[in-house]
This record gives sequence, C-alpha cells and structure tokens, in this order.
Amino acid sequence: MTITVPFVPTPYEVVKETLKIAGLKSNEYLLDLGCGDGRVLIIGAEDFGAKAVGIETRSDLVLKAALSVMRAHLTDRVLIIQGDFFKLNLSFADVVFMYLLSSVNEKLRPKLESELKTGARVVSHDFEVRGWKPASKHIVRDGYREHQIYLYVKGWSEQDEGGRSTR
Repeated sequence: MTITVPFVPTPYEVVKETLKIAGLKSNEYLLDLGCGDGRVLIIGAEDFGAKAVGIETRSDLVLKAALSVMRAHLTDRVLIIQGDFFKLNLSFADVVFMYLLSSVNEKLRPKLESELKTGARVVSHDFEVRGWKPASKHIVRDGYREHQIYLYVKGWSEQDEGGRSTR
C-alpha cells in the first residue's frame, strides 16, 4: 500500500524539540516514516546519540538523505531505506517520528498497534492518530508558526497518569 504524502520538511528547531518530547535516548532506535531529506535522523543521531532508520518512497529524497548522512559522517548510525513503510517491520523502534496526514496515520494505526513494543513512543507532527489518546500534546513554535506535537506511548493510559481513569 504505497501512499504519497507531500514533502514538507519539519523545521530543525521543531525536530529537536519533538525528539526531546519523545524522550529519545542514546542508543535507542529512532524510526522516521517518510524521512524526506533525513534531517530527523541526523538530529536524532548527532544530538541524541540514537541509531536511526528512515524509510522514504521518493528516490530523489532517498538520495538527498543518504548524501546528507554521508556528509555528517553518520553512516554507522543512520540507515536510509527506499520503500513502503507499510511493508517494514516496526518492532525494533523505540521512537517513531511521523509527519504524515491524519488519513495516513489512521491507516498506519493497526500496524503500529500490532508491531510496536510496549513503551515505544510515537511522535506525530501536526496530525493526530485518530482513535488514540495522546500521553501529551505540545505546541512548538519556530520563527513562523506553531506546530502541534502529539506524543503517544504504547501501553499508556490515563490511569498511568493519576491512578484514575478519565475514560
């Protein structure tokens, strides 16, 4: 199921703040679904010490991302895959970054639910995952606009937050 989403890069400062929100740690696996130019992966590896995997359908963006990774001397920590993220096994990921459309997030939801391990974090830029309750929502500003960041944690519920369910 190949889906095309327009390439709109997340501003660098928003990427950094989003990965902080996700609690990305050194040597965790960061997965960027639709990695575009690779900036999320590079920031994850350089600033957080993560091992990063990006998957992208567009060959021009795969080439651009791969060249950026090589220039940053991160080929030992960052892998770029050309392909369809619906065909990739996601079970290795500690943090999943998505800047997709709500309709794509909705189609991805069953895959994320079945393959991600308990405690894995999903951060979605601007588009929520319908049917999931975010652990938290954040507004991140760059110089031009506000960006909504949704943090989801596999296995999290409102009960975890305060002992009482609000559902």
